[in-house]
Order: sequence, then C-alpha cells, then structure tokens
Amino acid sequence: MPSTMLRPAAADTSAAPRLVAFDLDGTLAPSKSPMPEPMAVALRALLDVVPVCIISGGQIGQFRAQVLTRLNASDDELGRLHLMPTCGTRYYTHNDGDWTQVYANDLTPAQVEQACAVVEAEARRLGLWEEHTWGPALENRGSQITFSALGQEAPLDAKQAWDPTGEKKGRLRDAVAVLLPDLEVRSGGSTSVDITRKGIDKAYGMNRLAEVTGIPLEQMLFVGDRLDPEGNDYPVKALGVPCQAVDTWEDTAAFVTDLAARLAAGERS
Repeated sequence: MPSTMLRPAAADTSAAPRLVAFDLDGTLAPSKSPMPEPMAVALRALLDVVPVCIISGGQIGQFRAQVLTRLNASDDELGRLHLMPTCGTRYYTHNDGDWTQVYANDLTPAQVEQACAVVEAEARRLGLWEEHTWGPALENRGSQITFSALGQEAPLDAKQAWDPTGEKKGRLRDAVAVLLPDLEVRSGGSTSVDITRKGIDKAYGMNRLAEVTGIPLEQMLFVGDRLDPEGNDYPVKALGVPCQAVDTWEDTAAFVTDLAARLAAGERS
C-alpha cells in the first residue's frame, strides 16, 4: 500500500511561496496516467491562491492527457497555470481560452537524426533494445529526444519491473553521452533517457520560469518525487530552490491540500 507519509522537505517551506512548481509523473499522477480526482481538487484549490507551474520531461500532449483533461479548472485558474514541457525548453500560458506557446528551443534536424541513430545503436549493442514495445521506443519531442525502453504507453508495472535499480538506463545514458558530447544526455523517467541541447534539465526550466514570471527562485517551492541525487528532479534542489519531497501523488495531494488551506487563511488574515 502506498505510503502517505511525507519525507522531510529539502528546504524550509514555512514561508509562503509566491509560486509552486510540480513534477508530473509520480508527483501529480501515476506514470503516464491521468491525474486522479483528489489531486485535481487539491490543485484547483492551490490555483485559487497562488500561481502554479508543471515542469516535466514529457511533451505538451502528455500534459493535456494527464492533467488538463482532468483538472476542470476555470479560466481564471488556468490563467495562473504555467506549463513547461520537455524540462522548460517549451513554455505555454493560457490566454483567451486557449494555450499559447511562448517559446520553443528545438533541436536541429541534424541533431535529431544523430541522436536517434546513436541511441538505437547503443541500446541494441547493450541488449536494451526491446523488439516488442507499447508504442515507439524513440520519440522526437522537438526540443528533446526521448528513448523509452518499453515504449511511451507501457503499463506502470512493466516499467517498474524492467529496471528497478536504474542500472540499465544508467549504462545507456553513459554510453550515449560519450558519443554525443555536444548534447545533454540524462536519465528521465523509470525506463527513459532524454537528449536535449547542452545544459538542459529542470534547473534550466526553473531559471527560465524565474525570468518570465519575475519571481525569484528562493520565493518559489518545487514539489517532486525524484529529488535524490540520481533523480531527474535533483537539479532543482541543487539550484537552491526550496523543495518538498513526495513519494506518490497521494502524498502530493495531502501536502497541497494543507498548503492551499494555509495560504488561503493567510490571505484572509
């Protein structure tokens, strides 16, 4: 049974944040699955009192399928929601009833071709290329190439069983990084390796968020399930952003419900 105990925060979160940012998979929803209703309720309550950002390695289609179709937020609430797919290399805001792409830092066609070829070749050489997958193993997300060993639509139990220690994707990441020195190669989700322009991770996205909103990083709060040194949320912690570690979306929903209530009470006082 999933634990609902929150681990200690990585930084002091007692001060009221001016913006709360979230990882997606494992934090707001189970991997590649729709956001559960209790999480949607909590997130709407938070949007009523503070701006929110969702930052993930996934593409905008994943944000729509997992979050936006489940959130049932008002236009006012959506106006306070910032979306940062592919670790912030793309940025969307809600205006006039629709989502607008503010910027996109895409890979060149040559970089896309080279990255896909190298990842597939190294995965085959290391015995990590699966012939039967749930959808394509390689995905061009414009600003990011993602290798998902079992395919993007693989069920959660299969993903968890494929590489429980992270050793497989670690070997692939290291092998690919040597052959793509001009690009950033890092571990993504439970079975994925992501390739972007150099210096791109969630810390990059958070820095861009501070630029576009004018809110200093130390006045934000980041919530994620992979804040350990090997996790893809760790760059945010290393950047010095106040962080709250969670294990499951249930942890997040409990934390957000409490945080929204405290912020609302502060506004009334």
